[in-house]
Amino acid sequence: MEKENRRTLVLYIIVAYLFSFAVRLIWVHWASQFPQFFWNGQLMINTNDGYYFASGAQHALWGMHADNPRIPSMWGYGVVALTTWLTKFTPMSLETVILYLPAIISSLVVIPIVLIARLFDKPLWGFLAALLGAVTWSYYNRTMVGYYDTDMFSAMAPMFILYFLMRSVVRFDLHSALYAALMITIYPFLYDQGRAIVFAMGLIYAGYLIWKHRDERVTYESLILVFLALTPYKLPVPWEYLAHLLVVSAAYWFLQRYRELPLKPLMTITGVLLLLFLILGDVFPLIWHKIQSYMVTGTTEEGKLHFYAVNQTVREAGKIPFELFAKRISGSVPVFFLAMLGYLLLLWRYRPFLLSLPLMGIGFFAYWGGLRFTVYAVPVAALGAVYLFVWIAEYIRERRLAIALPIAATAAMLVPNIEHIVAYKVPTVFSAPEVKDLVALDKNAGGKDYTLAWWDYGYPIWFYSDTSTLIDGGKHDEDNYIVSKILQTDSPTLAANLSRLAIETYVRNPHEKVAPKLFGKKDPNLLLAELESGKVKLPPKTREIYLYLPLKMLNIFPTVILFGNLDLKTGKALYRPRFFVTRPLKKEGDVLALSNGLLIDFARGKLRLGKEEAPLRRFVIATLDRDMKIGIKEQNYGSDGLYSVIYMRNYNQILVMDEKTYHSLYIQMFVLGHYDPKLFEPVVTSPYTRIYRLKR
Repeated sequence: MEKENRRTLVLYIIVAYLFSFAVRLIWVHWASQFPQFFWNGQLMINTNDGYYFASGAQHALWGMHADNPRIPSMWGYGVVALTTWLTKFTPMSLETVILYLPAIISSLVVIPIVLIARLFDKPLWGFLAALLGAVTWSYYNRTMVGYYDTDMFSAMAPMFILYFLMRSVVRFDLHSALYAALMITIYPFLYDQGRAIVFAMGLIYAGYLIWKHRDERVTYESLILVFLALTPYKLPVPWEYLAHLLVVSAAYWFLQRYRELPLKPLMTITGVLLLLFLILGDVFPLIWHKIQSYMVTGTTEEGKLHFYAVNQTVREAGKIPFELFAKRISGSVPVFFLAMLGYLLLLWRYRPFLLSLPLMGIGFFAYWGGLRFTVYAVPVAALGAVYLFVWIAEYIRERRLAIALPIAATAAMLVPNIEHIVAYKVPTVFSAPEVKDLVALDKNAGGKDYTLAWWDYGYPIWFYSDTSTLIDGGKHDEDNYIVSKILQTDSPTLAANLSRLAIETYVRNPHEKVAPKLFGKKDPNLLLAELESGKVKLPPKTREIYLYLPLKMLNIFPTVILFGNLDLKTGKALYRPRFFVTRPLKKEGDVLALSNGLLIDFARGKLRLGKEEAPLRRFVIATLDRDMKIGIKEQNYGSDGLYSVIYMRNYNQILVMDEKTYHSLYIQMFVLGHYDPKLFEPVVTSPYTRIYRLKR
């Protein structure tokens, strides 16, 4: 009978895993229709951050990015190591590995979900919950095919930890505690960002065991293993995680070897390890820092300087509407409430589920801290939603009806999630023509060279051009000011001099932030003036610097401007930028209607929005020819005009902007093709990208 139960359990896991993986192929089917999503014969990934880890794999496999100070090491991230091994020892290419690895790894979440339910002799409950939890909105969005990031471990790994901790308190044996400790040990290697959650789970586990079994030696033996695993001490060896595993395993051997050790010494050792964990783990400051970092708004201070805080411009870090919050956790608002009711029922009937409180807690924090946190609550919420119907079925005498109820309910709860997956059509980060431009840059640039670009494009630039960047997806702090200032300045001299000064300063000490170092030495406004006038003595040139100006930055240019549009001494905006990207709808006489509700009255030289009017300064038509040269036709309306309008004929786009934005480096050098040939040289020109080399 036991063998039959195991076979059923394995079958449940296999079917749930295959279901999870198969559903994720829906995006592959859709994306495969678009040739521009392919590069090197494979679909490209759909998350910018994935190129960070993919670049680390390039470094481990082929030695690329040797001069990039921020390239991740193979032993620093489990995803880089796993990617490297799969590329090296299987027939799969790197592009194939990074495309499908998220689905391969994230679908493993079905295993702990099924096993948790098995702890309470309800494997069908676990199977149904696994089907739901593996494809619910938030978890799917961050683990779909192509979403190559450590998020593939974000909920999967904590669920394994939760399972072993729950097994430890249910079976109350040291073996289960060992498995939990080993999983906790390798967790930072897989997903370091979730340490605060695991710390909280460890503390609740300790409280639960002491509450239930304070006089049992297994309690303190288990806590010794778990606290050893939780404590993030540093070991002077290359394979730190392996050494940490050996320490935990050695402690287990010791506890098994000396079973006669009195209870009091075990309690003392546990207390000491708890203290070490709280101190070395910096537990409460870490948890508070995680909360605070996602609640910050406005500007941040560095010394006496004020810089714009990046978190408030990141969609995933902002407060979300309740309906979206509920859908991301359970797929729909009704299912969310069913899940919460079922979860409360679980806490009442099965006290070991108290250990899941940190996962649900951080999931609920998403309502204030941003949508990325909802992913942690998804598997536990799925267990709660299905259990509610399993519990109801216990009161149904007809066996077939009792089995059919949770199955039918799960099928119904799956519907909104599958509908979301079918509708969730996410493009690849870059299109093939955009990648072609970066590959062209790679042919012009050397490994020591730098590309100045907005941080969204940093990691893809590493991967495809083998150049380094000043800011990127993980280093978007005070140095955003420098790149933003370069992109929005109307002075080519300031842009060139600040570029050279920033990069040469950075390469001397890449572990320090450049902006506070440069602008903290003297009056920042004075330094900018000196850079613009050319009075600053620049450091010697040691490498080439390129400016990356992509078409796709048009839509985020107002956000880019925010970071450099600051008086660093006060944190106040220097001016109010006005910039709209729109399209022409129809023209009636001399009036052109735009897609965002604006009207251009050419006869009167006015820009109208409702009853409000503002005078035009100029109307420009920019046309791109076959040689990638931009032709300009300009109609001037008067120097008192407030707005300039550019019609990008080849793109059928219209840009409406204030005068200062019109003269910005990005608009002049990308949209209009104007540049100072003494300072810049175009090296890549296409409809999608213009890349310039700094001449000095």
